Amino acid sequence: MTTPSTTLRGITWEHARGYDCQVAAAAEYERRTGVRVEWEARSLQAFADAPLEDLTARYDLLVIDHPHVPLAAEAGLLARLDGAGHDEELAALAADSVGASHATYAYAGHQYGLATDTATQVAVHRPDLLPDPPTDWDRVLELADEGRVLWPAKPIDAWSSLCTLAAGRGTPVGSVPGTFLSDEDAAPVLDLLHRLADRVPDWCLSANPIQVAEALAADDGEVWAYAPLLYGYSNYSRAGYRPHRLRYVDMPAGPLGLAGSQLGGAGVAVSSRASDVDAARAYALWVASPEVQSGLYYDAGGQPGYGASWDDDRLNADSLDFFRGTRRTVEQAWVRPRTAGLIELQDTVSPWVTETLRGELDDETLLRRANELAARLLLAEDATGEDA
Repeated sequence: MTTPSTTLRGITWEHARGYDCQVAAAAEYERRTGVRVEWEARSLQAFADAPLEDLTARYDLLVIDHPHVPLAAEAGLLARLDGAGHDEELAALAADSVGASHATYAYAGHQYGLATDTATQVAVHRPDLLPDPPTDWDRVLELADEGRVLWPAKPIDAWSSLCTLAAGRGTPVGSVPGTFLSDEDAAPVLDLLHRLADRVPDWCLSANPIQVAEALAADDGEVWAYAPLLYGYSNYSRAGYRPHRLRYVDMPAGPLGLAGSQLGGAGVAVSSRASDVDAARAYALWVASPEVQSGLYYDAGGQPGYGASWDDDRLNADSLDFFRGTRRTVEQAWVRPRTAGLIELQDTVSPWVTETLRGELDDETLLRRANELAARLLLAEDATGEDA
């Protein structure tokens, strides 16, 4: 049973969007319940890469990336949130999901996390420099020819853009079991990525979305005004966060309109080895509640995950309509294959994509290697029992 002396340990990632909001929430939770949650942070790269086996042994609460859920669930690393007295709350959150975000933390009929942070690849611009951003890829490339476009293309982000563009053509990665992409399906995607990479500064190929947002928001005299594909950070849309505010908008339309953006975000999960699983579940449900998400969580830099907050007038007014301005893209986002082998495929192929954009690897070699790996890793069944 939870007692006033209960202390939980949590691990998240080192950004206001990941850390400050949890610290603020924990302080209020302790004031209300007497339960202390001590949060630590890891780097953004470690957020994607750190082995959950190690983290679940050391922490009670974890902020995780949803593609880890299938492997973590199969390995018994995460506690189920359902069937423990919170099913009505879980049902309400599921009904309030923004797109598929809540469902990505479910596996094999059980809920293993809550989508407390929802994001997908969208576009961003400096409204003072570019009032009317591009809405299609032809205009994006024209703007890039003028030297005004940035694009994060370090390995994990180059991978994400490739996946987004492929899904936006109706040919998502892994749509054929055991296959990455066919040569025919990959050709137009890689062609567009090459053309974009050739038109942005070289440093973009080692940059992540935070670094691109920092460059766009800086007061350094540069003319950069737009990025077409990157994960959204509402912090940069808020007054006073950086010298200039950024406005996030839907991604450029592809053959299927706004469909296909690779869904990201982050969710709070409970270790199956938590010192007090019930107490950890209670905190997770509390921090995911509309009251917290739309209040102190957002005010401390968090990016809420559920619909009540995305529809909130105050939050949208405060963030240049970050939530309403990108929601169409989020609602039509693509969910990566729900297989335990996805993380290994993603981690292995991502560097190859950036190497290809640098000209260090040719398209044919990238696809051959990726398809050979997918033949081993993408043949599992997803959480519904259907081919992934």
